[in-house]
Amino acid sequence: MEDCLFCKIARKEIPSEVVYEDEWSLGFLDLHPLSIGHTLVIPKQHAENIIDLPDELVGKLFGAVKLITEAMNNAFKPRGFTIGINHGRISGQLVDHLHVHIITRYDGDNGGSIHSVVKNPPREPLEQVRSELKKAVDSLQSKKNKE
Repeated sequence: MEDCLFCKIARKEIPSEVVYEDEWSLGFLDLHPLSIGHTLVIPKQHAENIIDLPDELVGKLFGAVKLITEAMNNAFKPRGFTIGINHGRISGQLVDHLHVHIITRYDGDNGGSIHSVVKNPPREPLEQVRSELKKAVDSLQSKKNKE
């Protein structure tokens, strides 16, 4: 996409601190790191979110995430990682290009778990939620099998 900040970074039109690159993905340091080594991993092909990314590129993107996480583990010796995607403005996505955050975690870093992000449990029973979601999953799988 022409005006996308991360597409411009992928095309090397805007400089960044690149830590990893292959044919499909790019990993670069976050300009406002939450912890040492905080890295963003993006697909080079524009996709606003995980739903928009072609299936054949999802595994390639997460292969890069895994490799960079292992490298960060070796370089910085954290106690753990928070790895995540903000999908949509409501979740905090500021750039409309899929990006995966890899954040090193240490004792006393004042961070929380994924479970601290939202406090809006469903009122519906889990069986009802499962049924609705399973129906939607089955529908998508059926559609993809026909393609």
